[in-house]
Formats: sequence, C-alpha cells, structure tokens
Amino acid sequence: MKSMRTPRDCFAQLAIYCAALLVCAAFAWILSDIARGGMAHLSLDFVIRSPREAGRAGGVGSILVSTALVLVIALMAALPLGWTTAALLAEYVSVGSRFGGAVRYSLQVLAAVPSIVFGLFGNAFFSIYLGMGFSILSGGLTLACMLLPILVSTAESGLRAIPDAHRLSAAALGMSRTSTLFRLLLPIAAPSLAAGLLLGIGRAIAETAALLFTSGYVDRTPGSLLDSGRTLAVHIFDLSMNVPGGDAAAYASALVLIAALLLINMVAMRLTADWQRRKIMSENSNGYSNTDAPRA
Repeated sequence: MKSMRTPRDCFAQLAIYCAALLVCAAFAWILSDIARGGMAHLSLDFVIRSPREAGRAGGVGSILVSTALVLVIALMAALPLGWTTAALLAEYVSVGSRFGGAVRYSLQVLAAVPSIVFGLFGNAFFSIYLGMGFSILSGGLTLACMLLPILVSTAESGLRAIPDAHRLSAAALGMSRTSTLFRLLLPIAAPSLAAGLLLGIGRAIAETAALLFTSGYVDRTPGSLLDSGRTLAVHIFDLSMNVPGGDAAAYASALVLIAALLLINMVAMRLTADWQRRKIMSENSNGYSNTDAPRA
C-alpha cells in the first residue's frame, strides 16, 4: 500500500533538489569562468615547462613537482598520526574520559586556527627553530599539522558508526582488539577514511597562506626536500596579485589545479570502490567455501 505524499513532503523534496542544483550551478559557474579565462593559455607545454618571466611565459612543470612533494610529505606525516589517534579515541578511550575530551578539544581548536597562524607557527618552529628554512619539508610538515583535525574527525566518526555487534562477534570468535581493528573495523570504515583523505588532499593542495611562510616563493624545480619550492596555489596567488599581465597564466594554473583535484578524487573513489568490492567478494567466497566444505 503506497503512502500518501503530503504537500510538506513535496516541498521538502523540492527544497533538497534546489539546494543540490544550486551547489552544482555554483561549481559550474566557477569552472566556466576559469575555463573562459585560461583555456586559451593551457597546453601540454604549459603543464611540463617551468615558469619564465615571473610566470608570464613558460608553464607550471616545476610548480607541479613542488606541489606533489609538499603534498606527499604532509600526508606521510599526518596520515599515521591522524588515523592512529582516531583509532585510539574510537576504540580504546571512553567517550566521557578526560583524556579523550582533551584530545578532541585540542583538535577542535586546531580546526579553528586560521591558516596564516599555522604559517607563522611553521616558520617559527620548522623553518627557524629546527633550521629547515624555507623548504619543501617545512611546508609539508606545516600542512600536516593543518590536516590532523580533518583526518582524525572523519576516521573517528567512521569507526564509531560501526555497530557494536561487529566488535562483540569478533570477541566471541576470540579475536584480539588489535586484530579486530585492523582486519574488521578499518575495512568497514574505509569510505570514511577515504573521505577524510580526499578532504585532506583538497585542503593541502589548495593551501596558500601557510606555505608563504614555510615553503617559499622559488619557482625552480627543487633539488632536495630542503630546497624552497612554490606550490600551485601560491603560484596562482603570485600571478594574480603581484605579476602584471599574469592573469592568463593564473587562470590556466587554476585549471590545472582543479583538474588535479578532480583526477585525485576520481582515482581515490574508484580505488576505494574496487577495494570494497574485492573485500566483499573475498568474504562471500570464504563464507561459501567454509559452509559448503565437505566434512570428514
């Protein structure tokens, strides 16, 4: 028997569709404006060549190398620490404990700190106190500090959303808490982990203010992690604000940045979906074989 749809239900559904269309329209508007300003300047040579004449000529080849290095360092430093902290808060610390409350409060404060403050901290601690100077390493470690609230909150939410029946079943089978975490809970929470990873990548690859004080402005290809390097977001800022006649190159660089973000998101979502599908197929296959195995 079909339920009757009330006017309130129709209005709510219409509001949801309108909100979704507004989000898509805003993205399409921004993308079309950037494409209109930079498509004529975009080419394969622009992607692989290094900047010349303060960015008016050449391309963004060396800029992409610096961006990738900063991103890799940030993720290598933030992912283990963030996901380990999330597992600790979700599985080993009670919700009402003072320690857990202090850690969550610290993460909330970190999430509210402006990026320019992270830049000042990174410059004072990594660049000056630790002697790294304006370098790829200093910028990557500063970004790692910024990514921790995103990675911890998304991973903890994903782990806490898993029903306790999974934990009780694993305990009944004699599995340890560590084995349950790595073999059962983390695979189930993979979508949340992937969402946090994508949000972190988006935050890191588009960051500007913090990197102005840490990784620097140099637009050549870095020879080591202790060399200065300009990321793509900093390059766009410099072209649009400090370089006369750099608007076309800035729009083209913005197109490269958006394309990189879209590519990373699509690859990550595809890998996550394939991994979950293989996991489900493996579990079903193991269950089928164990059920139908011949008895002696």
